[in-house]
Amino acid sequence: MPPPHVPEIRLHLADEAYELWHRTEDELQSLGLPLPFWAFAWAGGQALARYVLDHPERVAGKRVLSFAAGSGLEAIAAAIAGAAHVTATDIDPFALVAMGLNAEANGVSFAASAADVLDDPPAGYDVLLLGDVFYEAPMAERVLAWGLREAEAGRDVLIGDPGRSYLPKSRLVKVAEYMVPTTRALEDAEVKRTSVWRLA
Repeated sequence: MPPPHVPEIRLHLADEAYELWHRTEDELQSLGLPLPFWAFAWAGGQALARYVLDHPERVAGKRVLSFAAGSGLEAIAAAIAGAAHVTATDIDPFALVAMGLNAEANGVSFAASAADVLDDPPAGYDVLLLGDVFYEAPMAERVLAWGLREAEAGRDVLIGDPGRSYLPKSRLVKVAEYMVPTTRALEDAEVKRTSVWRLA
Protein backbone atom coordinates (compact mmCIF):
# COMPACT_ATOMS: atom_id res chain seq x y z
CA MET A 1 0.00 0.00 0.00
CA PRO A 2 1.18 3.59 -0.48
CA PRO A 3 2.03 5.64 2.61
CA PRO A 4 -0.53 8.49 2.70
CA HIS A 5 2.00 11.33 2.34
CA VAL A 6 4.13 9.59 -0.30
CA PRO A 7 1.59 7.95 -2.62
CA GLU A 8 4.09 7.38 -5.43
CA ILE A 9 5.87 4.77 -3.29
CA ARG A 10 4.40 1.39 -2.36
CA LEU A 11 5.40 -0.49 0.79
CA HIS A 12 4.56 -3.74 2.50
CA LEU A 13 3.00 -2.30 5.67
CA ALA A 14 0.91 -3.58 8.55
CA ASP A 15 -2.71 -2.68 7.94
CA GLU A 16 -3.83 -3.72 11.41
CA ALA A 17 -1.37 -1.48 13.24
CA TYR A 18 -2.83 -1.55 16.72
CA GLU A 19 -3.34 -5.31 16.90
CA LEU A 20 0.01 -6.15 15.34
CA TRP A 21 1.91 -3.83 17.66
CA HIS A 22 0.24 -4.99 20.85
CA ARG A 23 0.17 -8.68 19.99
CA THR A 24 3.86 -8.70 19.15
CA GLU A 25 5.14 -6.35 21.84
CA ASP A 26 5.19 -8.81 24.75
CA GLU A 27 6.02 -11.86 22.68
CA LEU A 28 8.90 -10.33 20.74
CA GLN A 29 10.42 -8.71 23.81
CA SER A 30 10.28 -12.01 25.67
CA LEU A 31 12.19 -13.58 22.76
CA GLY A 32 14.70 -10.74 22.70
CA LEU A 33 13.53 -9.57 19.25
CA PRO A 34 12.98 -5.94 18.27
CA LEU A 35 9.52 -4.48 17.83
CA PRO A 36 8.32 -4.24 14.18
CA PHE A 37 9.11 -0.56 13.60
CA TRP A 38 9.72 -1.50 9.93
CA ALA A 39 6.03 -2.42 9.45
CA PHE A 40 4.84 1.20 9.63
CA ALA A 41 5.47 4.38 7.66
CA TRP A 42 6.25 6.75 10.55
CA ALA A 43 5.47 10.45 10.14
CA GLY A 44 9.10 11.60 10.21
CA GLY A 45 10.08 9.12 7.53
CA GLN A 46 7.14 10.09 5.32
CA ALA A 47 8.00 13.79 5.59
CA LEU A 48 11.66 13.14 4.81
CA ALA A 49 10.78 10.95 1.83
CA ARG A 50 8.35 13.62 0.56
CA TYR A 51 11.07 16.27 0.88
CA VAL A 52 13.60 14.16 -1.02
CA LEU A 53 11.12 13.50 -3.84
CA ASP A 54 10.11 17.17 -4.02
CA HIS A 55 13.75 18.36 -3.88
CA PRO A 56 15.71 15.75 -5.83
CA GLU A 57 18.67 18.10 -6.12
CA ARG A 58 19.47 17.34 -2.46
CA VAL A 59 20.40 13.75 -3.37
CA ALA A 60 20.70 13.51 -7.16
CA GLY A 61 24.10 12.19 -8.19
CA LYS A 62 25.15 11.87 -4.53
CA ARG A 63 25.91 8.99 -2.19
CA VAL A 64 23.16 8.66 0.42
CA LEU A 65 23.06 6.84 3.76
CA SER A 66 19.63 6.20 5.29
CA PHE A 67 19.99 5.40 9.01
CA ALA A 68 17.55 3.18 10.97
CA ALA A 69 15.80 2.77 7.65
CA GLY A 70 13.05 0.35 8.75
CA SER A 71 10.85 -0.20 5.69
CA GLY A 72 13.37 1.55 3.43
CA LEU A 73 11.00 4.42 2.62
CA GLU A 74 13.61 7.20 2.62
CA ALA A 75 16.13 5.01 0.76
CA ILE A 76 13.55 4.30 -1.93
CA ALA A 77 12.79 8.02 -2.24
CA ALA A 78 16.50 8.78 -2.61
CA ALA A 79 16.90 6.13 -5.30
CA ILE A 80 13.87 7.46 -7.21
CA ALA A 81 15.25 11.01 -6.88
CA GLY A 82 18.45 10.01 -8.65
CA ALA A 83 20.99 9.33 -5.92
CA ALA A 84 24.17 7.81 -7.33
CA HIS A 85 24.31 5.20 -4.57
CA VAL A 86 22.07 4.51 -1.57
CA THR A 87 22.83 2.46 1.52
CA ALA A 88 20.12 1.78 4.10
CA THR A 89 21.04 0.55 7.56
CA ASP A 90 19.00 -1.06 10.31
CA ILE A 91 20.06 -3.41 13.09
CA ASP A 92 16.77 -5.36 12.86
CA PRO A 93 17.22 -8.35 10.49
CA PHE A 94 13.50 -8.30 9.70
CA ALA A 95 13.83 -4.70 8.49
CA LEU A 96 16.50 -5.79 6.01
CA VAL A 97 14.07 -8.29 4.51
CA ALA A 98 11.32 -5.65 4.39
CA MET A 99 13.69 -3.22 2.64
CA GLY A 100 14.47 -5.77 -0.05
CA LEU A 101 10.79 -6.49 -0.69
CA ASN A 102 9.94 -2.79 -0.75
CA ALA A 103 12.83 -1.90 -3.08
CA GLU A 104 11.67 -4.60 -5.49
CA ALA A 105 8.06 -3.36 -5.30
CA ASN A 106 9.26 0.09 -6.41
CA GLY A 107 11.70 -1.04 -9.09
CA VAL A 108 14.77 0.37 -7.35
CA SER A 109 17.82 -1.11 -5.69
CA PHE A 110 20.04 -0.04 -2.84
CA ALA A 111 22.50 -1.64 -0.45
CA ALA A 112 21.08 -2.81 2.88
CA SER A 113 23.30 -3.26 5.92
CA ALA A 114 22.80 -4.49 9.48
CA ALA A 115 25.93 -2.68 10.67
CA ASP A 116 25.57 -0.49 13.75
CA VAL A 117 26.91 2.65 12.11
CA LEU A 118 26.79 4.56 15.40
CA ASP A 119 29.63 2.39 16.67
CA ASP A 120 31.44 2.10 13.34
CA PRO A 121 30.49 5.03 11.07
CA PRO A 122 30.99 4.33 7.38
CA ALA A 123 32.79 6.65 5.01
CA GLY A 124 32.09 7.61 1.45
CA TYR A 125 28.67 9.23 1.48
CA ASP A 126 27.43 12.79 0.99
CA VAL A 127 23.93 12.88 2.51
CA LEU A 128 22.70 11.35 5.76
CA LEU A 129 18.94 10.76 6.14
CA LEU A 130 17.52 10.43 9.67
CA GLY A 131 13.79 9.67 9.66
CA ASP A 132 12.00 9.70 13.02
CA VAL A 133 14.92 8.60 15.21
CA PHE A 134 14.68 10.97 18.20
CA TYR A 135 12.04 9.04 20.15
CA GLU A 136 14.17 7.90 23.11
CA ALA A 137 16.96 9.62 25.01
CA PRO A 138 19.90 7.17 24.75
CA MET A 139 19.53 6.77 21.00
CA ALA A 140 18.91 10.48 20.47
CA GLU A 141 22.16 11.36 22.26
CA ARG A 142 24.19 8.91 20.17
CA VAL A 143 22.55 9.95 16.89
CA LEU A 144 23.03 13.65 17.62
CA ALA A 145 26.73 13.23 18.44
CA TRP A 146 27.25 11.23 15.25
CA GLY A 147 25.18 13.63 13.14
CA LEU A 148 27.15 16.63 14.38
CA ARG A 149 30.43 14.94 13.49
CA GLU A 150 29.11 14.14 10.03
CA ALA A 151 27.82 17.70 9.49
CA GLU A 152 31.18 19.10 10.58
CA ALA A 153 32.84 16.78 8.05
CA GLY A 154 30.79 18.45 5.31
CA ARG A 155 27.96 15.96 4.91
CA ASP A 156 24.37 17.12 4.48
CA VAL A 157 22.38 15.76 7.45
CA LEU A 158 18.60 15.81 6.94
CA ILE A 159 16.13 14.89 9.69
CA GLY A 160 12.41 14.14 9.44
CA ASP A 161 10.62 14.48 12.78
CA PRO A 162 7.02 15.00 14.00
CA GLY A 163 8.03 16.66 17.27
CA ARG A 164 9.52 13.75 19.20
CA SER A 165 10.60 14.53 22.75
CA TYR A 166 14.35 14.28 22.18
CA LEU A 167 14.68 16.26 18.96
CA PRO A 168 17.63 18.69 19.44
CA LYS A 169 15.94 21.78 17.94
CA SER A 170 18.68 24.19 18.98
CA ARG A 171 21.03 22.59 16.43
CA LEU A 172 18.55 22.46 13.56
CA VAL A 173 17.44 24.61 10.64
CA LYS A 174 13.93 23.90 9.34
CA VAL A 175 13.76 23.36 5.58
CA ALA A 176 10.16 22.10 5.18
CA GLU A 177 6.98 21.36 7.09
CA TYR A 178 4.16 18.96 6.23
CA MET A 179 0.88 17.77 7.68
CA VAL A 180 1.31 13.99 7.58
CA PRO A 181 -1.65 11.62 7.98
CA THR A 182 -0.95 8.95 10.62
CA THR A 183 -2.81 6.30 12.57
CA ARG A 184 -4.20 6.87 16.06
CA ALA A 185 -3.09 3.34 16.88
CA LEU A 186 0.53 4.55 16.97
CA GLU A 187 0.37 8.33 17.30
CA ASP A 188 -1.52 10.88 19.39
CA ALA A 189 -3.23 12.47 16.38
CA GLU A 190 -4.61 11.50 12.97
CA VAL A 191 -2.44 14.17 11.34
CA LYS A 192 1.00 15.14 12.63
CA ARG A 193 2.72 18.44 11.89
CA THR A 194 6.07 17.09 10.77
CA SER A 195 9.20 19.00 9.86
CA VAL A 196 12.31 18.31 7.85
CA TRP A 197 15.42 19.81 9.36
CA ARG A 198 19.04 20.27 8.36
CA LEU A 199 21.56 19.70 11.12
CA ALA A 200 23.64 22.87 11.41
